[in-house]
Amino acid sequence: MSYMIVMTAQKLDGKSVSAEMRAEIKQQTEALIARGMRPGLGVILVGEDPASRSYVSAKEKACAEAGILSREVLLPADATKAQILAEVQNMNQADDIHGILVQLPLPDSSIEEEVLNNILPEKDVDGFHPVNVGRMMLGLPTFLPCTPHGILHLLKRSGFSTAGTHVVVVGRSNIVGRPLANLLSQKHELGNATVTVCHTGTPDIGSFTRQADIVIAAVGRPNVITADMVREGAVVVDVGVNRVEDDTRPRGYRLVGDCEYGAMLDKVAAITPVPGGVGPMTITMLLFNTLESARRHLSAGV
Repeated sequence: MSYMIVMTAQKLDGKSVSAEMRAEIKQQTEALIARGMRPGLGVILVGEDPASRSYVSAKEKACAEAGILSREVLLPADATKAQILAEVQNMNQADDIHGILVQLPLPDSSIEEEVLNNILPEKDVDGFHPVNVGRMMLGLPTFLPCTPHGILHLLKRSGFSTAGTHVVVVGRSNIVGRPLANLLSQKHELGNATVTVCHTGTPDIGSFTRQADIVIAAVGRPNVITADMVREGAVVVDVGVNRVEDDTRPRGYRLVGDCEYGAMLDKVAAITPVPGGVGPMTITMLLFNTLESARRHLSAGV
């Protein structure tokens, strides 16, 4: 008599791992406050985009729970570049602000690069400044971008080492895909992987993802990675958060990832849910970087 073995995927629970890390951050923040240094995060929000407003509120709540000072500056959607840069400069000069976050997207996307480049690298806790990107590429100490860094910690704390694995990253954005591929390939405990990057110019993406031990999807399109595109026993990290219409839901939509979550559950070893997977880790790593920036300020006597 033969039996069919049905695999039930482990949920890569970003909420649980995030809660564990935030408890550690809170403890370390309290220790730093006892030494006379309270970490501070400054947030600049331009306009009233509902998604951005919600995200900023979540960050403020997370800061409060960790004991980190949070200061928000809200500017109207028609704020000029000069007004935005003036607020960045104010936070650059503020002694009690150790990390600065300009919430993206800005209403005028054409000025985003200039605005981000005006944040002092030592306060760039998003890891977007060219100085910090360059240091990351060289493997030097710096603030790592929050989503890629969070993914690496989520894998490690869930019991999955990247060392010696073949990781396929689908997506080449400057925020997720590119820095993640770089970090995974570096020689450290969260890397040491062989990395393939796929994107819109890649023919037959499935021919690559089916070879992968770990598939990381950061595409921004719902269910673009289907169950037949991953091999049995793979680990799947879904970075995407996409709205799809759903008349059965009170808001008229539901959130789905870039991967066919339900269809993969009986095939893969582990997978992130959407929501509740990568998202909580991103905010956690922002707290992590802000705490680290305050430590550096204290050490430098700033």
